Amino acid sequence: MAEYPPRGCGPCPYKAGFQKGKDSGDYLEANTVPKPEVLYQSHTKLNDQKLGVPTADVAPDLKKPPTEGTGNEPQRDQRELKECKNCALGEPSSAPKAPEPQAEGAKQPLKGILKKETPQKPEMSASEGKGESSPPSESQQQPENSTEPCYFPQPQDKVPDQSVKEEMGPVGPWATGRVDWGPMAGFTGTRPVVDRYSITRYSEGEWRAHNQDMLNMSALEQHKANLIDFDGRKCLEEKKANVDKNQEDSTNRLRQRLQEMQRWKCELESSIAAAAEEISLLDEERARLKKAKAILQMPISIASECLDIRTTRLDSELVRDEVEVELMKELALTVEIEETFTRTLKDIEHQLLEDKTAKNRLECDWTDKKEANELEAINIALNNKSNILMFKAGSTRFPEEQSSRESWEKFTKETLVEAEATRQRSITLRGTLDAILINAARDLRAQADKVEMCLSKRIDCIDNLRVQLEDELKKILQKLANVEGLVNDLRALVRRMDVPMKKAQTRLDNRNHRPRVENCRDEAQFGLVAEVKSIGENVSAILGQLRTAEESQASLIKARSDLEREIMLKRKTLEIDRTRIQTIRSFYPSATALMGN
Repeated sequence: MAEYPPRGCGPCPYKAGFQKGKDSGDYLEANTVPKPEVLYQSHTKLNDQKLGVPTADVAPDLKKPPTEGTGNEPQRDQRELKECKNCALGEPSSAPKAPEPQAEGAKQPLKGILKKETPQKPEMSASEGKGESSPPSESQQQPENSTEPCYFPQPQDKVPDQSVKEEMGPVGPWATGRVDWGPMAGFTGTRPVVDRYSITRYSEGEWRAHNQDMLNMSALEQHKANLIDFDGRKCLEEKKANVDKNQEDSTNRLRQRLQEMQRWKCELESSIAAAAEEISLLDEERARLKKAKAILQMPISIASECLDIRTTRLDSELVRDEVEVELMKELALTVEIEETFTRTLKDIEHQLLEDKTAKNRLECDWTDKKEANELEAINIALNNKSNILMFKAGSTRFPEEQSSRESWEKFTKETLVEAEATRQRSITLRGTLDAILINAARDLRAQADKVEMCLSKRIDCIDNLRVQLEDELKKILQKLANVEGLVNDLRALVRRMDVPMKKAQTRLDNRNHRPRVENCRDEAQFGLVAEVKSIGENVSAILGQLRTAEESQASLIKARSDLEREIMLKRKTLEIDRTRIQTIRSFYPSATALMGN
């Protein structure tokens, strides 16, 4: 607190001044004014300590005459004072001389509440009880250049005012009456002096004490403010450092978590790539098996046709020869291989479903980790200057559906292990399928060679018609492939129409949130509604074309089946007419075709 410079206003006219007593009576007994007992006077004020003692809780020592300094602690006066061995100690002593009266007449009567007291046994005054060992005199007055400013409490404020004994005159401060100042002045009916010049309520001692209280209060509040400022700044620095450390720790933990997710993400990517490759290989094997199974229908048809044709021969030709036996063996072999192919195809389709399921689980887990990875990357990139920071109500919680770290890692490991086991089963099944195809092709080809040895002469009968029917079948298959492509394109177009529809509906929904009169049905609103309607009509038209294409596809499939059946019927008829069994056998598939290659 900034100290105020001492101000001097000259010698104070109300400063206490006493004359040396002339009689030998006891000075304390003769001059002490009885002090009324007031409860609130017992409270110790700031910088209002008892003289001669270190604290206000210890009784003063009257044998040590100190003087009050400018600080809170009492200072010992360097002047030599005579010890008062008898004053206020109950010891007999020679009474000092009483002070000379200042006016003629008897002793002035007491004023105010003091007139009710009988000074039979004088009490020690406040100034005398705080260490004054001898009655003050003019030679012992405080010098004018005292260390205490004039607006602070002075030592004479604790000494009874001797001016109360002055005689009232026709003019002066006591012209309208005398008032004895005291702390109880406002409660005992004593009123301040009022004349036509001024009105007074407090004494100079009370005014200086009030000044001291105000300055002490200001110093105390400034001290409290300094403490609050220090504590606040210290708390600010500590909490700021704590927040920064927590943010850095959270960022490091997020980075570590991101690295761990990236590691598992790479593992999933490798497993997904392996699963996709295995699915592709198994799908190729399935297509190969289907092709082999489809090709297997030709040997069955050929053998059946040959047997049927041979049943239509003339009676003389109805003999059980070597060709008939070999044809029956071939038919039985092809039927057995077909059943094997059917069982294997079911196993492959089941295994392919398992592979796709495992791959979907891997992809789902990878997608979740990718999304979580992106979110963690966003969280790591956030800083205190990011413009997307905001309060998120309800985010500081642990959702019930959250997984633990152990369950999260266990789930990923189980997914990887299961996918690897599924892939190994698929590899084993592919090896088994390859062996089945090779053995089947070898057996069929060997049996066909035996049959063809007997039917070598039946080759040229059905070439022209077979070629024409197969050409038509190829065209149907080509058209079927084209129609399938058209169906896929139409379905993709229908799906792509969702984006414009979502866009138009989103615009309409956003415009519906316009406030009050701004929610206007303007040209843009009509345009958006028309756009939604147009998109819907387009989708309906596309769906109509899609249904037409699907119907055409079904018709082409039926036409393909009909053509294949017609080829077999034509072959049977031609063989019946021209005995073309060898011609049919000439189109027996090769070993490579029988393996589905």
